[in-house]
Amino acid sequence: MKRIEQMRLRPGMTASELTDAMAKTGVLQGGRVGRAADIVAEMFSNPEYTVFITLSGPLCHGGLRNLFSDLIKAEYINAVVTNGANIVGDLIESMGHKHYIGQINIDDNELYKKGINRAYDIYFKNETFIKLESFFYKILDDIPEEKRINTAIHSLLREVGLRINDPDSILRVAAEKNTPIFSPGFVDCMLGIPMWIYSKQKPLSLNPLLDFNLFSDIVYESKKSGAIILGGGTPKHHTQYMHTLKEGLDAAIQISSAQTDDGSLSGAPLKESVSWGKLKGKKVNMTETIFGEVTSLLPLIIASALEKIHN
Repeated sequence: MKRIEQMRLRPGMTASELTDAMAKTGVLQGGRVGRAADIVAEMFSNPEYTVFITLSGPLCHGGLRNLFSDLIKAEYINAVVTNGANIVGDLIESMGHKHYIGQINIDDNELYKKGINRAYDIYFKNETFIKLESFFYKILDDIPEEKRINTAIHSLLREVGLRINDPDSILRVAAEKNTPIFSPGFVDCMLGIPMWIYSKQKPLSLNPLLDFNLFSDIVYESKKSGAIILGGGTPKHHTQYMHTLKEGLDAAIQISSAQTDDGSLSGAPLKESVSWGKLKGKKVNMTETIFGEVTSLLPLIIASALEKIHN
């Protein structure tokens, strides 16, 4: 048996030195974080890996937007699978609008009267979403009609990205790098109803089945597939589900705060994926499930992984 080594912190300690120390603390979350940093470093540095990242929850709203766009820009990420909310968060910042630090213990009726929406302690001005509709409509108007009819969601998002003038935009950087953004539940966001209204007046129709063409090509053509799974929901399932076409992912880390005992996919540890053929069971040393909150853990893991690669 391996013994648990006690951590000792010191001034000037680097991110990778910290996660290396954490990796030696055992099976609690500290140990998992340390091992996850090693897995991510391997996925980023090994050219055989095609790396997917899945985004659930308000991660762009919560301050991780530039982290994602920088990883895409540096070509560490080869495909993004996201909920619609993070696309909205990216667009809000691209418009020059902001997300605000709010309070938890607040009267939501008062927020409603003031025209403020909240996601836990992240505040949004309601007027932002009104302006978002106009912003998005202008982009749609600029996209040729033939690219708005019976189109794959990733194709539409690429066209949107090409029309965003913000170097930090995830959509913009992904379009420039030809990194596909898949969003199987895209209409389930604050742009869903506006897109429906737009479609009543001008040509716009999405065909999510067409997204499977490119997604399956990427899966089949990859020598190895790795995934950084943030949260759960549709992005997690879509990524894992598509990899049943090729006997599962070769490597993955997951950060989730969902419960495991209610049978939900969001809370399911990665090892459960083996029974579905979503993860290769023989690669258990290349998987790690971390129970925690993404915005507090992912920056440390990514900083450590990048440090390991470049040192």
